[in-house]
Amino acid sequence: MAAVIAMLEELRGLAPLTAAGAAARFSARKWTPGGKPRDGVETSWDKDGVGGWIQTLDGGAVSVSFAVWIRDVDESGYFDDLDAVYEQGEQVLADFLPEIEESSLAGHLVEAEQTEADRDEFIRVQKWTLDGRILTAGVIQQDTDLPVMVMVALEEPGAA
Repeated sequence: MAAVIAMLEELRGLAPLTAAGAAARFSARKWTPGGKPRDGVETSWDKDGVGGWIQTLDGGAVSVSFAVWIRDVDESGYFDDLDAVYEQGEQVLADFLPEIEESSLAGHLVEAEQTEADRDEFIRVQKWTLDGRILTAGVIQQDTDLPVMVMVALEEPGAA
């Protein structure tokens, strides 16, 4: 988790947050590139078992996300006890939130209101604004045959 906090601190200093700028910060922090360049920028990174991704979204928004915990589906393509996996993810998130809230980012975090879309997308979620950007930490499973993950994402809103 320390690698994620360090990257969030690095990314906070980028104005604006761009894909190229984020990639340079990943490289400088010795994350391993994953060989997934897009538009000339490496978009997939790994360090200490944590995956990092850079996305350029519609409207020019840039999102940098991290998978800090992943629990893959079993051999059947599903989970025998999905509620237990959700509980594990919620506990990992609960353990990680204080690391964010007590980091050097703390003085810059403002709790943000969760939207209906957040409640639909995440099993559990916490959101903040961080110097005009959105920082989200949550437990997510995007489809029943996909892993359950604890994700952290920092998004620079694009032009409207």
